[in-house]
Amino acid sequence: MSIKDRLKEDMIFCMKNKEKDRLEAIRFVQAAIKKQEVDTRKDLDDAAVIAILSNQVKQRKDSIDQFRKGGREDLATKEEAELKILQSYMPAQMDASELEKIVAGVIQETGASGMKDMGGVMKAVMAKTAGRAEGSAVSEMVKRKLVP
Repeated sequence: MSIKDRLKEDMIFCMKNKEKDRLEAIRFVQAAIKKQEVDTRKDLDDAAVIAILSNQVKQRKDSIDQFRKGGREDLATKEEAELKILQSYMPAQMDASELEKIVAGVIQETGASGMKDMGGVMKAVMAKTAGRAEGSAVSEMVKRKLVP
């Protein structure tokens, strides 16, 4: 079952069971997916949906930080609840050793030798991880591997 189908089924379930908060988060994601489909004029596959979900997860994490800095714990708590819902639709995250193997393989494939090659390595690693690793974790790992 595709992620879009799962979102649709879960939305119907939430409406029937009056799960207002979860329903709101799912509708927000579906709106982002629909907007992207209208903009590109094509149906999105799971990879594109995962990219949208990743973007939404990143936005929630940034919002949580900002709300905490601003002393708005109530809003931070709401964002954390939405973050958990969004993460349930994401593929399982890679562990550090698996990510390290991919980074090392890409560095070897591309022949990267220093920080000047970081952009190309990042692009290739992000393509291979496809939503299973956060960009910040990938960036940190690539920096550790490229800096002697």
